[in-house]
Amino acid sequence: MRIKTKIFVAGHGGFLGKAILKKFNKKNIHLLVEDKKNLNLTRRDEVYKYLNQKSPDIVINAAGKVGGIKANINNNAEFLDENYLIQSNLILGSYNSNVKKFINIASSCIYPTLCKQPIKEEYLLNGLLEETNEGYAISKISGLKLCEYLHKQYAFDALTLIPCNLYGEDDKFYNENSHFLPGLISKIYDAKKNNYKRVTLWGSGSPRRELIHVDDLAKAIYYFSKKKNYKTRLINIGTGVDLKISQYANLIKKEIEYKGKIIWDKTFPDGMKRKLLDISKMNKMGFQTQIEFKNGLKKVIKKFIENS
Repeated sequence: MRIKTKIFVAGHGGFLGKAILKKFNKKNIHLLVEDKKNLNLTRRDEVYKYLNQKSPDIVINAAGKVGGIKANINNNAEFLDENYLIQSNLILGSYNSNVKKFINIASSCIYPTLCKQPIKEEYLLNGLLEETNEGYAISKISGLKLCEYLHKQYAFDALTLIPCNLYGEDDKFYNENSHFLPGLISKIYDAKKNNYKRVTLWGSGSPRRELIHVDDLAKAIYYFSKKKNYKTRLINIGTGVDLKISQYANLIKKEIEYKGKIIWDKTFPDGMKRKLLDISKMNKMGFQTQIEFKNGLKKVIKKFIENS
């Protein structure tokens, strides 16, 4: 009888975690998950004990404190502290428990705010970070560096994937901590439902953002969990295409059939002006995304309206 690969998914209840569970639901995989009430990832003793007892072959870190620009601005200390603790406990706990492979999920916000475009993995730490999410970015950089050091010093098989902005059907809507796309959808849909002649959105609308469907990121995680002997330890995961936030808003407006006017409130911060990822390493290693944005957006809006 073939022994199943045991994979612990940290953060299984989150936006990305749910997509990972769906993708990794295979006959030859035994998925390990644990509720927050039973396993506090910020407590080193609990994490170490769990990993020693369960002995997973692979650990995927999809856990962490995340949020939109407002949440990041108001809670830089909490975003840095909580994410640092979770990553450190999982990474060191996995190394000490002889986990065969660790997959760490970072974020494109780790790159310098005035980065040359498209952004190569080598541009990391070549400039100042965007101050609106500096705490979160520093925590993610510390995690990927810990993975890198453990690999260099002890040959620990730890890989960090750096995705662009995520979107998908199970994202958070009607939440001040939501990401920019569900935030746009919520506000524009509300304006239509209430027959408002105008809707006010944050910032200038000029920053450009690259989006990847969460299911495509889950596929990338699955792909790289099976791949061996890769030379790099940092891999950008994206689509290679970005749009202005105002363009995303207009696409949503058209799909929802909202006839009113969009007003941009420039008193609110924009964040990074652009963060288009260079995905040449990802493509060279044989992975490509599959979900075209306009098709993905239709599905997201359809489910959002059905649940509203």
